[in-house]
Amino acid sequence: RIALRDLEIRGAGNILGTRQHGHMEAVGYDLYCKMLNEAVKNLKGESAPEQFETTLELNVDAFIPPAYIPNEFQKLDIYKRIAVIENREESEEMMEELIDRFGEPPKSVENLLTIARLRAKAHTCYYTEIKEISDKIKFVFYYLAKINPANIMAMADKYEGALKFVRDAKAPYFEYDRNNNSRQKALGALEQVEMILEDTRELLLEENLE
Repeated sequence: RIALRDLEIRGAGNILGTRQHGHMEAVGYDLYCKMLNEAVKNLKGESAPEQFETTLELNVDAFIPPAYIPNEFQKLDIYKRIAVIENREESEEMMEELIDRFGEPPKSVENLLTIARLRAKAHTCYYTEIKEISDKIKFVFYYLAKINPANIMAMADKYEGALKFVRDAKAPYFEYDRNNNSRQKALGALEQVEMILEDTRELLLEENLE
């Protein structure tokens, strides 16, 4: 909705130029950002990332309230920049800029930054989807995930029954029961997701670790 509203206001713009036209409307905002990032990385001589999308849907408030950034153009710009955050350093830099320009951000903005960072982290762990449904969180793997299957059960065992691995033929996934582990029950959804992402890194094949 944010991307489409931006298109209505000022058009799209070509991939690596300054002209405004409708090409981004044709490919979609997320794909546009991905193409732009890949073009920049190619120019830098960096390898292209795996070709899959990662979505993260959690039941937390994550938005910029009108009272924090009243100007619509500024708000759209901040949303777009948050959408392409790739690591903690970029998230912290954005936080510093927000504080400097608009004051201390509300919790919903902090959550927005955290979700953007976690989505990028989930992508490096070969997850295509992380979705909270009721009291469970589903972590769906990319079907060509470069992970070591020998470590999967060891990771699940760490969660004392709260984390279950499902060998789905189309897309294997972890299912995490938020209320089934007393030591982690007090954590919020964002903290629980980050904890599982950290442990997932132990599944990655050595050549895929940064």
